[in-house]
Amino acid sequence: MIEIKNLSKIFKLNKKQMAELKTKDPVKTAVDDLSLTAKKGEIYGLLGPNGAGKTTTLRCIATIIKPTKGEIYVNGHEVQKEPEAVRTSIGFLTSDIKLDEQFDVDYMFQFFGRLHNVPKDVLNRRKEELFTYFGIKEFAHKQIKELSTGMKQKAAIAVSLAHNPDIVIFDEPTNGLDIITARSVTDYLKKLKDEGKLIIVSTHIMSEAEKLCDRIGIIVDGRKIAEGTLGELLHETGAEDLEDAFFELYRNRKEEA
Repeated sequence: MIEIKNLSKIFKLNKKQMAELKTKDPVKTAVDDLSLTAKKGEIYGLLGPNGAGKTTTLRCIATIIKPTKGEIYVNGHEVQKEPEAVRTSIGFLTSDIKLDEQFDVDYMFQFFGRLHNVPKDVLNRRKEELFTYFGIKEFAHKQIKELSTGMKQKAAIAVSLAHNPDIVIFDEPTNGLDIITARSVTDYLKKLKDEGKLIIVSTHIMSEAEKLCDRIGIIVDGRKIAEGTLGELLHETGAEDLEDAFFELYRNRKEEA
């Protein structure tokens, strides 16, 4: 289980960042008093426009950045007090963190498996399962830089799951992928859910969220503005699909701001 309690993350901006954001404010609130709970055996989707705070939230869960305030519990471990215990139980994937392109897929898989202290025989079985499922066995000894975009993504997913984590946190896992590769990724996430794992994904693809997620949290400007099953969100907004529901909630938020 993941419990987020009143999470806020504030970044200090340098002059270049202030210019890029067209602001005179030297600080930016990326996440603003966010609370949510995601449970074992479900796929929880984070939806929101670019800059809404989705990636920042996921990075706080994964112990990559420290919250400004609030608490995050991962299987009972608080991320700032027990970061090592948190890292052991999660698999984290984001497009901003790339595999080292000078190494081959097999080396990267073995390296991260050893990093998580996975026994050699267990790691070999994991490699066989994941490399077979994602169709990367024949590319195992190719350097990352030699792979296509889709193959790089599948290799990164396999590496992030080397230690068979209980919780999977994927940031835009199908971004930029062709429809066949994207489907193989979402099907595997469903398989992990069926195994009782907790999956949190951020996505901007509404049709993907509709089919994949058991519950959805929508965040705008760092704040959660709605949460529920697809049916609950459609009922709340009177919309016919998730895209329309999203825009109705987004419009209401902007009118209130």
